[in-house]
Amino acid sequence: MGRLFGTDGVRGVANGDLTAELALDLSVAAAHVLGEAGAFAGGRRPRALVGRDSRASGEFLEAAVVAGLASAGVDVVRVGVVPTPGVAYLVASTGADLGVMLSASHNPMPDNGIKFFARGGIKLDDDLEDAIEMRMGETWQRPTGSGVGRVIDDPSLIDAYVAHLVASLGKDASLDGLRIVIDCANGASSTTALAAFAAQGATVIGIHHTPDGLNINDHCGSTHMDDLQKAVVSHRADLGIALDGDADRCLAVDATGALVDGDQILAILAVAMRESNDLQSDTVVATVMSNLGFLHAMRAQGVRVDQTKVGDRYVLESMNANGFTLGGEQSGHVIMSEFSTTGDGVLTGLHLTARMARTGKSLAELAEVMTRLPQVMINVRGVDKLRAGSDLEIKAAVSAATKRLGDSGRVLLRPSGTEPVVRVMVEATTFDEAQEVCEELADIVKARVSLT
Repeated sequence: MGRLFGTDGVRGVANGDLTAELALDLSVAAAHVLGEAGAFAGGRRPRALVGRDSRASGEFLEAAVVAGLASAGVDVVRVGVVPTPGVAYLVASTGADLGVMLSASHNPMPDNGIKFFARGGIKLDDDLEDAIEMRMGETWQRPTGSGVGRVIDDPSLIDAYVAHLVASLGKDASLDGLRIVIDCANGASSTTALAAFAAQGATVIGIHHTPDGLNINDHCGSTHMDDLQKAVVSHRADLGIALDGDADRCLAVDATGALVDGDQILAILAVAMRESNDLQSDTVVATVMSNLGFLHAMRAQGVRVDQTKVGDRYVLESMNANGFTLGGEQSGHVIMSEFSTTGDGVLTGLHLTARMARTGKSLAELAEVMTRLPQVMINVRGVDKLRAGSDLEIKAAVSAATKRLGDSGRVLLRPSGTEPVVRVMVEATTFDEAQEVCEELADIVKARVSLT
């Protein structure tokens, strides 16, 4: 059996891979591991916060998680439907010992997932995840009588989270006069996003903000931008904000309907934070998938880029280890460590919009800070992804392509973390050149390490 935890918690098809029994066992093990690291060790009963996105399957999975935690002697506060970063913030702000979020983020509705947060709203490192897996299924002393955990509902905590988002902008950050379309992906931000923007004076138009348990991420949100682009133009809005199902990522659309991706948002915020002396060490953290145009733009602005492996957990690791205050991914995960321990799409959107208000510039003008180079990626399937990194002919081909592109392009080959796939990514000054080089490399990978 492989490792249960993936790059962002435990995910699978709800009631298929991810069953109520598995959710219960996981929560019991997490209660023991995280509780022993804190409250149990101090002789008091631990307290957990549990939130979920709008998926129908979250209802039965929440029941299983709550049952597991309470049976292990943990008091549980059910927050209800709330963004993932909301759970992280509330774990920290209320002093809870652990948090659980039920969500599969941008995945389609049949999927779901379980994410754990340790005290302080911090995502678990590999060692803690491994410790939880090791404790699953073990024999344990069950509390009885007054020793079992109690369960309460406190949806008012959602209001506290919204207030935190608004307060992060400071007292003078009015969004008066700005017209904004927000796509909530029929997900967790349907309870928070519109309220947060409206509280700052913006005129807010919501789309895909009526979840019914089945329509989360269904041709909407940050993975399907068409409706938002059309809505921004038809409503003559100043910008559009696209969130995903659990609202931990944010993409944007300018007034013309043009996409503004995570790299561009990160660049805009990095420049703003450097000007206000809030960018620690004049450094922003990004992954190796960030567009080369982002690297060029940051160099021109005097901002250093610390690049990590793909995944917001690696961005977080660098930020926490070095005290950096801004990091993110091209996909729209942006982490502002002064206000959040994880990516927060609503927070990102608020600060992006506040930058427009403070400068008087349109989003298109702000996005001109960087020029995105054409980027082509091909997923080469049915290959031995481990051999691809050591094959001499593939290495030689990558080296030759890198030399051909020079400083105006880039080549990246990396194995998928979950599939027998090698991702080939090429950037160049023109789309045609990027496409040509990418296809040549993909053909070589297929020929050299095919599984058939």
